[in-house]
Amino acid sequence: MDISWNDFEKIDMRVGTVIDVTPFPKAQKPSYQLTIDFGALGLKRSSAQITTLYTTDELIGKQVIAVVNFPIKQIANFFSECLVLGVYTDTSDVVLLQPQQKVINGSKIG
Repeated sequence: MDISWNDFEKIDMRVGTVIDVTPFPKAQKPSYQLTIDFGALGLKRSSAQITTLYTTDELIGKQVIAVVNFPIKQIANFFSECLVLGVYTDTSDVVLLQPQQKVINGSKIG
């Protein structure tokens, strides 16, 4: 299904830096709870199924790309405020999308 340019412009994708990571044992699949700094947009939290390829320590300080204008989604007892983007591998693991160079938190993807 094709989308229009206007549809694409509705998606607000931004760069943010992960500042806190905690395991999320109540999630159905192994996940982390991330707190991400989006600069002027503030802090947003997200649940991410990325435990196979990333440790909590290596995620701290990592810049990620996320959709920041989805409605809040409740996952168990957690409220996810953004969707961190990644690529599925052939084993269904997720490789995070990241800028090649450090950029200002909150920078818009387009």
